[in-house]
Amino acid sequence: MKSNVTVSGEILEIQGFSISPEFTYPLFFLLLFVYFSLLFSNIGVLVLIITEKSLHQPMYMLFCNLSVNDLIGNTVLLPQLMAHIISTERFVTFKQCAFQAFCSHTFGSASHMILVIMAIDRYVAICHPLRYSSIMTTRTVIGLSVTAWGVSLVLVSVLIGLTVRLSHCRSLIQNAYCDNASLFKLSCEDVSINNIYGLFFTVLLFSCSIGGIAVTYIRIALICWIKKNKELNNRALQTCASHLVLYVIMLWSGFLTIILHRFPDYPDLRKIAYILFHVIPANLNPVIYGMQTRSLREKITQILKRKVTPT
Repeated sequence: MKSNVTVSGEILEIQGFSISPEFTYPLFFLLLFVYFSLLFSNIGVLVLIITEKSLHQPMYMLFCNLSVNDLIGNTVLLPQLMAHIISTERFVTFKQCAFQAFCSHTFGSASHMILVIMAIDRYVAICHPLRYSSIMTTRTVIGLSVTAWGVSLVLVSVLIGLTVRLSHCRSLIQNAYCDNASLFKLSCEDVSINNIYGLFFTVLLFSCSIGGIAVTYIRIALICWIKKNKELNNRALQTCASHLVLYVIMLWSGFLTIILHRFPDYPDLRKIAYILFHVIPANLNPVIYGMQTRSLREKITQILKRKVTPT
């Protein structure tokens, strides 16, 4: 299909990656390994938290939010991406593309919102340990989680809704996956409203995310500096450093994806940045958070010992 003709049907072509034949299957199996590893680790954390009554605490509900979001976001992206890597025909329907874009943007916005909630949780645990159980109750965490998902779904619904209302005169998605920008670029209509709302959506999301993370970490740093308690400082460093590193990785890969949409000369770099935005946090989250949370780490260690110790 040519991208400059009027589209009579609802079938779109995905541009995908330009890959040499000798790298096709190595890349496919690399993505397959990445996908299975994040499935195994995230589902393992979910099953462990659900089945172990001692882990039925507000803090672990945040881990569940993160794992569910990582599983949904990557399941929508990676299987189709792998199929298109080894296939010469890369076609999807417009509805499938819009659904993938919706899930993908919901994954991105929910990731930011959940990490802000986790930063708040760390702030309360470090700065107000005696009041932690009374502040971060199950009801509070459920309310914060529902708010994070609700805000993400509403913002993304408007974003994708403004795009699907447009008629489209092109059929080539100039990307390896479907996202909002690639979809509204199919239209020959005026997309000013889409650009304005997209800018509003991005600024609002990143402002809330960066602002929330900055405020909580600055307050944690001030408390540690004022109290000069070695144990408190070590606990803050241990729990916050990994959270901050993962947040920065997610933030910059998201920034790169948005910025590179304005620079069409670097299409492959944009595609890689978006995939990294999905797969790196999803693989590192259960490992880092699981191993740095004592109760969860002890449960994992107990299970592993039971598996390797002969009866």
